[in-house]
Order: sequence, then structure tokens, then C-alpha cells
Amino acid sequence: MGRVTQRRKVHKFVLDGSAQALEHPVRYREDFLAVEEPLEVRLGHMSFSVTMRTPGDDFDLVAGFLVSEGVIWDPAQLISLRFCAGEDENGVQTFNVVEAQLRPDVVLPETGRNVYTSSSCGICGTDSIEAVRKSSHFSPADDSLSVPVELLASLPDRLREAQAVFDKTGGVHAAGLFRITDDGEAELLCLREDVGRHNAVDKVVGWALREGLLPLRGTILQVSGRASFELVQKAALAGIPVLAAVSAPSSLAAELAQETGLTLVGFSRGTSLNVYAGSGRVRVPANF
Repeated sequence: MGRVTQRRKVHKFVLDGSAQALEHPVRYREDFLAVEEPLEVRLGHMSFSVTMRTPGDDFDLVAGFLVSEGVIWDPAQLISLRFCAGEDENGVQTFNVVEAQLRPDVVLPETGRNVYTSSSCGICGTDSIEAVRKSSHFSPADDSLSVPVELLASLPDRLREAQAVFDKTGGVHAAGLFRITDDGEAELLCLREDVGRHNAVDKVVGWALREGLLPLRGTILQVSGRASFELVQKAALAGIPVLAAVSAPSSLAAELAQETGLTLVGFSRGTSLNVYAGSGRVRVPANF
């Protein structure tokens, strides 16, 4: 879709003291912004959620969100996804409403939650933290994955190299799903970008569900920002054994990782990293 980025004229103020800056301190130029638009998720004809997201991979986003909400965990439970009719003031289709048809035996979530997720905070309509402590159908604790620490530390750079939208805008988060190949290399299975870090993760999880890959045993989820409680929750519900973040985790994220048997890594920046839970999966060379 062509709505991932948007051109905008900006005034750029240059204050570096150079001769050119002194002569022309204000420049008029074009910049690219990451698009942010609402997406309404409907279950049949029932409105379930509205999230602010970057358009693109919307079916993956909806599928992943339903996994994260504990509604579905098997691709057979999701019969179809479709865009509903919706037009802007110019009569152009907006593609901002997605309807999911679920198998008749799927238990629908409560209709009164009015879940609203922003691009920054994720789930905001949940009444209490207990409401999002969902029991998973998959157990990361049972995963025997062992990850060399050098490989784990290399993943942020691998993620950054693949971020095409960030290269253009500097304004999106990324989530990348990796697996270790037979020859010990990290293979990037799926990368998604979005203004919301939780959306990027949902898009990866939704891709995996639709490909019939859940649970995601033997994989590593690398994210570009911090590791919040909800990202650990999303990873655990998808059966991902390792979640690594470039920035810090929250205390509740570390607590949930410990409870679910998930390995949680923070401040992973090439030359060092911190392991906050599940350090037994991180393999170090014999000379360490």
C-alpha cells in the first residue's frame, strides 16, 4: 500500500555555526513522515477495538492482535479477514476497518471492554493488570532453545539493516523474528514496522498465525524499542522463547517473563546486553 509514508514540507533550522548555516539558517525542504491512522477491528459485526497504526500488513495486525488478546491461537479459528467499506471526505476508500470472521465455536471476548490502543501505550482499555495476564495455549518454558550470546548481540544490527520505512522516516518501531539455522546463523523470518511497537509485534505474530507457524518454538523476537509487559505477553502467547530489546524492560515485563519461562533481554546493543529472566538459554563461549 502507498500509505506507509507521507511527504510534508518543513522548515529546517540549522544551528551548527557553519558558514552555510549563518548565511541560510532556515531552509525549506521536504520530509517523509510515517503515516498514523486508526484501524477498527470488528468481530463479525461487533466492533471490538480501535488501534492507531501505520497502514500496511493490516490483516497480519488484526490476526496478531486476536492472538495477543487470547481470542484465537490456531489459524483454523480464523475463517476470513476483509476490509469493510469506508470512505474519506473525498470519497476514497480508507481501508481503516477490518472485519474478522471467526469459527462458530470461538468464544468471543466481552463486548463492553471498548479496547482502545494508541501507537505509544498499547492496551489502554483494560480494567486491571490481571485482565491481561492471560493463560497461554503455548509454554515458552518448555522450549529448549539455546542461543549463543554473540549471535543474540548481533540481532539489533540485523534488524536495523532491514528497516526500510525507518530509513525513510526515522519514525517507526520494528519487530523481527529470527531463528538459528543448522549452520549457526541467524535467519530473519519476518520483519514488520509500525509507529506502535506493539503493532509491529502483532504484525509478526499475525503473519506467523496465518502461515500456520504457531507456536513459534526455537525463535527469537528482536524489537527496536523497550520491552513492556504487553510485549512479553504477546511473545509468550505466541510461544516465543526469547524476547530481546534494544532498550530497557519494565519491572512487570521481567516478572511476567520469569513466570512464563521466557528469556528477556534488554539493552542489547552489539557489544553488551542484560538478561533479566531466563539466562539459562544464553550460551557463552568456553573461554568466558
